[in-house]
Amino acid sequence: MEPEELTELALEAAVAAGAGYADVRWVREETEGLTVTDDRVDDLEAEDSSGLGVRVLVDGRWGFAASALVDPGRAGDLARRAVEVARASAAAGGEPVRLAPAEPAVAGWSTPVARDPFAVPLAERVELLLAACDAQRSVAGLAHAKATVDLWRRRTVLWSSEGTRLDQTVTQAGAGIEAVAVGDGDLQQRSWPNSFRGQYQAGGWEVVEAAELVANAPRVAAEAVQLLAAPPLPERVTTVILDGQQLSLQVHESVGHPLELDRILGMEAAYAGTSFVAPGDLGRLRYGSPAMSVTADATTPGGLGTFGFDDEGVAAQRSPLVAEGVVAGFLTSRETAVDGAGSGGAMRADGWGSMPLIRMTNVHLEPGQGSLDELVADTPDGLLLSVNRSWSIDDRRVNFQFGVEAAWEIKGGRLGRLYRNATYDGRTTEFWGSLDAVCGPGDWVVWGVPNCGKGQPFQNARVGHGAAPARFRNVHVGVGR
Repeated sequence: MEPEELTELALEAAVAAGAGYADVRWVREETEGLTVTDDRVDDLEAEDSSGLGVRVLVDGRWGFAASALVDPGRAGDLARRAVEVARASAAAGGEPVRLAPAEPAVAGWSTPVARDPFAVPLAERVELLLAACDAQRSVAGLAHAKATVDLWRRRTVLWSSEGTRLDQTVTQAGAGIEAVAVGDGDLQQRSWPNSFRGQYQAGGWEVVEAAELVANAPRVAAEAVQLLAAPPLPERVTTVILDGQQLSLQVHESVGHPLELDRILGMEAAYAGTSFVAPGDLGRLRYGSPAMSVTADATTPGGLGTFGFDDEGVAAQRSPLVAEGVVAGFLTSRETAVDGAGSGGAMRADGWGSMPLIRMTNVHLEPGQGSLDELVADTPDGLLLSVNRSWSIDDRRVNFQFGVEAAWEIKGGRLGRLYRNATYDGRTTEFWGSLDAVCGPGDWVVWGVPNCGKGQPFQNARVGHGAAPARFRNVHVGVGR
């Protein structure tokens, strides 16, 4: 039976059982992951999962049921179970759920793809990763070379009792290399284009090709070997420039998560905490300096948080979160819409078996002016910090510490010595208040975070962050406090 027929059957059963509102999502998700280490294929994984999820409101209470085993009879059973769950939820009390109005959408949407990544022969993928590892291993002193390719595709058919009828396919790909050097009881790693398996974007095989793994491999491997001989970063307070890769994670952890409205309202606290931001901070709280403008944009080409419609059927949109340093908006849903503004289109689930949560889409630090070379030349004394190695942030998103793979000294506007084991820390609003320059559109890249965790039961989301290198003053670096 076609997905549209199953969703229609479940929807009719939910309404007949007493649901005041219902939406039904049929989801198929396909993933493939390939890892080559040194001269061999180290890991090859492929998954293909599909199922049906039914979400209902009965007298202002949510109910949800899902199953991978779906036939015409089972679709109706799922809907009736979701209604039973909603009626049982009334015992929890609290204010009934009210959904902000949303125009029912009838549409199809898919990620623009130049070359279907799942159609690329496995031999071609393996050949590319072996070549990337060989190029790394050409550098003397390297211990291990790794190269990876990950593919992801999700088709969602969403029908609602309000008339939404959607068929959406999102395709994403990612690739990266990791060079590891070992010596004198130490291990150092350099990654490209980013750590944690590389760079991820919406699109096809062209995303993998754009990473230029083989061309960048010798430089990345050489930096890993150089880090073994580099001194550890001394503790001090100084000016730092974060590269775009590192800044994207800084935005993710200290801006994106704190501005999710369910965290702010205390509706989401079980996994990774709440937020220091309050509902009344809208238009009032100075989050950072005037150089800081942050936007949520689910329409950005190439973003992991790019789609046509979220999992409530709300169209993708662009909206401000921080305007010249002041809180200007939140990530919202139909349930948490602010002052009649409607949903921000940020509701997404990690599959057919989960209810949608407020999730980041693409949360961007808007670009400024100039290039990284110009920003370095304009910095008399400081550090350039590159590519995340570790992170820690408290459950209200106030105090943080990040470790990076490499740090270069800046003296007289030029890059100097290399340091290893570099860290920096701070408090969110103080740190963003010290931002004084962001590079321009030429250095601005939409970086992918494919492993954003939230919710209980745990859900994983794929989100994007546009960022260019940026400079922060008076930052504490190194270990010591």
